[in-house]
Amino acid sequence: MPGTTAWVLGDQLSADNAALDGADRVLLVQSAAALRARRFHRQKLHLILVAMRHFADDLRARGQQVELIRADDLESGLAQHRRRHRPARVRLLAPKTASGRARLGSLPGVELVPCNLFLTDPAEFARWAAGRRRLVMEDFYRRQRRRLGLLMDGGDPAGGRWNFDRENRKPPPARARPPRPYRPREGGHDEAVRGELDAARLPTWGDDGPRLWPASRDEAERALARFTERALPNFGPYQDAMLGGERTMWHSLLSSSLNLGLLSPLECAQAAEIAYRERGAPLASVEGFIRQIIGWREYIWCMYWHLNDLWPAMNALGARAPLPAVLEHGETEMRCLAAAVGGVRETAYAHHIERLMLFGNLVLLCGTEPQKALDWFHRAFIDGYEWVMAPNVLGMATWADGGRMMTKPYAASGRYVERMSDHCAQCAYSPGVRIGDRACPYTTLYWDFLARNRAQLERSRRMTMVLRNLERLDPDEAAEISHRARALREHFDA
Repeated sequence: MPGTTAWVLGDQLSADNAALDGADRVLLVQSAAALRARRFHRQKLHLILVAMRHFADDLRARGQQVELIRADDLESGLAQHRRRHRPARVRLLAPKTASGRARLGSLPGVELVPCNLFLTDPAEFARWAAGRRRLVMEDFYRRQRRRLGLLMDGGDPAGGRWNFDRENRKPPPARARPPRPYRPREGGHDEAVRGELDAARLPTWGDDGPRLWPASRDEAERALARFTERALPNFGPYQDAMLGGERTMWHSLLSSSLNLGLLSPLECAQAAEIAYRERGAPLASVEGFIRQIIGWREYIWCMYWHLNDLWPAMNALGARAPLPAVLEHGETEMRCLAAAVGGVRETAYAHHIERLMLFGNLVLLCGTEPQKALDWFHRAFIDGYEWVMAPNVLGMATWADGGRMMTKPYAASGRYVERMSDHCAQCAYSPGVRIGDRACPYTTLYWDFLARNRAQLERSRRMTMVLRNLERLDPDEAAEISHRARALREHFDA
């Protein structure tokens, strides 16, 4: 009998998905075209397909009729469902990308339901942003705290301070003992999906399993509990630190679960606050985590939509270089970069400082064309999606937006890596050397980046002191920096 079908996409796997309300059937489509759209990390495709199957199981266990269709593309999957069931209505939660909304929302008979998987409506954000001279994440974050009532003591922030950034930027401890993160057990769905991916011979990147990431609501809840109990207390002070041999440090590892819809941002933030209120978790760590969830993640979501017409053409620095090949193969004598790329190949993960100050810094300094950098971040990471990576890569890492999100580029020499990691002491290169065989490529490229882009960077007042340092360089050294940097950009770490 005709009824309402809720069509659920692979990154909308939430029981709170508004399209499910009043639905008679649920449709999930495994699209061959979507799997081949990019050279995705093998583990990313594995996770999404297994998560879709677990979601279907959970819905069936609650008595819901569910159909999971394998099709050439999303549209043909919907057409198959319509031929079989002739639903009177098809409701779809609005996709998280502009292209997805335009494409699927234009299909005849498909009703888009407003996306309810975030805490902030982009239209509300646009009203807040209107008339402001500059958009500052800190202002948005404080508004979020007040609006959502998180870490508030009446009208004041808990502990009398809005942020604990000074406490949360420590270098790695000498004797680090990060806790073991939650790891799920593979099951029948994993075996079946692995066989499908092998048979499909997709052009993937990175290593195969075992699966490291939650694929069901139950697994995601266990991961959240493990983080708040074991890792959260030390998350804050060492969230920017890097250690050789330590992939995850004290990070939550919840971003893939949030982006798939297995966890809600509010429940994650509330779980952290409970750890502070009831179990004595340090306020600095709890504030730092809540800032990431309701501040930065929501800000990225809203900025994606706020500038959605502009992202494809952004290239404020006129960068035209190809993606550094080292990000694909990881073969370099730079200890920090070899370890980080190797970690992504093995796990589809790197924490935010590795992403920004190793990978993002590299593509910025090398002058990589922004869309090429965006493509790599999108396909290589377990939590990489267009709405996540466009603001992070184009607005933050490559400064392609010319300062709409950040007042200055996140460019750094090897000195930053030396300060925030233990990599440099055992590296073939020296972070304090600008030229010669021992010069750290980050350091050489950093000074060359400042010189090549001086005209554009002078527009930022925060770059004034940095650019003055260029004038102190000996002309012969400046020429050698330029020569060596050109060779590095053409063949990195040659």
